[in-house]
Amino acid sequence: MTRPASLTDAFLQRLVSRVPSTSGGTWKLTEVYTGDVLVELPQSTPDDIEQAYAEARAAQREWSQWPLRQRLKVFKKFHELLLERNETIVDLVQAESGKARRMAFEETCDVPMVISHYLKRAPRLLADKRHAGPVPVISSSTEVRQPKGVVGVIAPWNFPFATGMSDAMPALMAGNGVVLKPDNKTALSPLYGVELLEEAGLPKGLFQVVCGEGAAVGPAVIDGANYVMFTGSTATGRVIGERAGRNLIGCCLELGGKNPMLVLDDADIEEAVKGAVFGVTANTGQVCMHIERMYIATTVYDAFRDQLVAALEELTIGASYSFDEYDLGSLISVDHRDRVLSHIDDAVAKGAKVLTGGRARPDVGPAFIEPTVLEGVTTDMLAGTMETFGPVVALHRVGSVDEAVKLANDTDYGLNASVWGRDVKRATAVGRRLEAGNVNINDTLATAYASKGTPSGGVKQSGVGARHGDQGLLKYTDAINLAVLKKQVMGPQGDQTYAAYAKQTLMSLKIMRKTRLR
Repeated sequence: MTRPASLTDAFLQRLVSRVPSTSGGTWKLTEVYTGDVLVELPQSTPDDIEQAYAEARAAQREWSQWPLRQRLKVFKKFHELLLERNETIVDLVQAESGKARRMAFEETCDVPMVISHYLKRAPRLLADKRHAGPVPVISSSTEVRQPKGVVGVIAPWNFPFATGMSDAMPALMAGNGVVLKPDNKTALSPLYGVELLEEAGLPKGLFQVVCGEGAAVGPAVIDGANYVMFTGSTATGRVIGERAGRNLIGCCLELGGKNPMLVLDDADIEEAVKGAVFGVTANTGQVCMHIERMYIATTVYDAFRDQLVAALEELTIGASYSFDEYDLGSLISVDHRDRVLSHIDDAVAKGAKVLTGGRARPDVGPAFIEPTVLEGVTTDMLAGTMETFGPVVALHRVGSVDEAVKLANDTDYGLNASVWGRDVKRATAVGRRLEAGNVNINDTLATAYASKGTPSGGVKQSGVGARHGDQGLLKYTDAINLAVLKKQVMGPQGDQTYAAYAKQTLMSLKIMRKTRLR
């Protein structure tokens, strides 16, 4: 197939030339649809990463002194450039990840949405906040927000532009520098994002991109950082959290999920099926928040199952740089395709039934797979407890809401959940019982994730901390307590005994509680 005209060899070479690499060699970055090499991606050594942090830190010292208004002007211009150059960004995302063009486009919309939100919130969040001191009138305390320094961002391959850039936006706005390590497979779109940021006025060197396999360069990325933002597997998140803890730095970890969808007995089946199709096949199932388990009320089970299978079988699968040609794109790689198929094969071998799909599609491309619906999946199967991370879902018939909630919560994960019912109040009450950091009512995942004003993260083994909301920016800052005392009064005054001072203090504490002076 023909590569988009925007992705010339000269353009791609210019992007990867930003990656510091002295003796790290190169990695063949391929077009997923065809397996053809797009460009040789330089690989960074630990020494390269140490130097990248030094350059980012030098630039950050100046950047942190810019007035906030001046910093935010850069992001207003960047927002404009993102919209102007959207087609090129979509081309890059598609070529490196293999996702359908519709999904690639939707990914590119995330960064402008995050920028818009924090352009409005940052002035209030980063402003000094005056609080009362311990002694009324003559003391005060001011909460001052200061940037942490340089933030290490480790981004996954499934949404390279959205996570790589969106997680960096509030960090930069707060006055930090950033060192980003994207996955080798999907480094091009974030590299272009940094190029556009510098065109918008970001100081050169402030935002560094380093590349390499995680085991080789990950420790250096963590060790150089003042804070780490990671999106990826729970297993890797544990390693990063442990290392960050040893370094006494904070981290935010958005990890895996085995996300449930509950279809109540009063659900609008047509709408629920439509939502389920997206929840299962969005980004070909390679979404941390996508749906892998469905618990369906017995009274609507057969109708829902039959309509879901029919809807999935109508989807078109293929490789195209056109919006309207295919519904589903490729998985990220042949290795990942084989991993997803192993979950299906294991389930079938242990008694599960394939209602539709379950096959690779080498006739379409190297890493394509059909959307798959399974029945009879149990917890002794890989697909029953482990994150499959592909367009595969298991259906379960349930006799009551209590049973559905119990089964939905029977997992170590807790990232996302979905509840469907016409009675929104009832569905919401069910949603409150689910152990997940994000719960969508009459939607599968987009409403929660797109609500940038509300924190989004996982519970249990699905993560620590959150992106979005006020804490999505404040986590990249240190709160400094600047306290002022105009006159020394804390302690016995003059000839006052300590016993008399203690009695006076107790009386003062009683008055403060009643008069709201504290």
